[in-house]
This record gives sequence, C-alpha cells and structure tokens, in this order.
Amino acid sequence: MAKRFVEGIEVETGSGNVFADLRLPDAEKLKFGLVIEVNLTMRTLGLTQEEAGRRMGIPQPKVSALLHGDFANLSERKLMDCLNRLEDDIEIKVKPAAEPVGHLTLAIL
Repeated sequence: MAKRFVEGIEVETGSGNVFADLRLPDAEKLKFGLVIEVNLTMRTLGLTQEEAGRRMGIPQPKVSALLHGDFANLSERKLMDCLNRLEDDIEIKVKPAAEPVGHLTLAIL
C-alpha cells in the first residue's frame, strides 16, 4: 500500500478491503456472513435474482454469482450497501477487546 502525506498527515492507500488492511484475520468471514444475509433477505422478501439485482444496483448475473459463492469481486462495503437496499439495517459496534488482539464478529438478528 502506498503512503503519502496530506496536510502533514501520513495517509496510506488501502487495498479496498479495510479489514484485511487492518490485518484482521476474519475479513473473509465477514463477507461470507454478509452474503448469507443477502441470500436470507432475498428469500424472506420473495425476490427473484433480477428483482434483487435491481434493488441492489447490480446485474442479475452478479447476483447469481454471489449466491453461488463467487463474491470476491464485491467489497464488504458493497455487500453492506446491498443489504441496505434490501431493507436491512447494519450496525457496527466497536468495543474494548478482552485479549491483546481484537476479533471481528458478525451477528445476524
């Protein structure tokens, strides 16, 4: 990742995956959980892939790929945006870690 200074502050360009950039080992687990929630929400709403794609702002073939486990081309942020567009709220909570290294947890309610 490239580093530069903006107004005297060192800034590092991220990879697009904020969790991996922070060296959190559970980055893919988060994406997987978000994909599961997209699938569950689509089923709950009774949406076809075409209808879900229109709501989420992605073409139907990408929805199909997503549901078949090919989500490498979608960022965590995009998956969260998809859930918002499917009428789901997302809450991110940061709290002190019980161990020297914190953990990433996804709770689906």
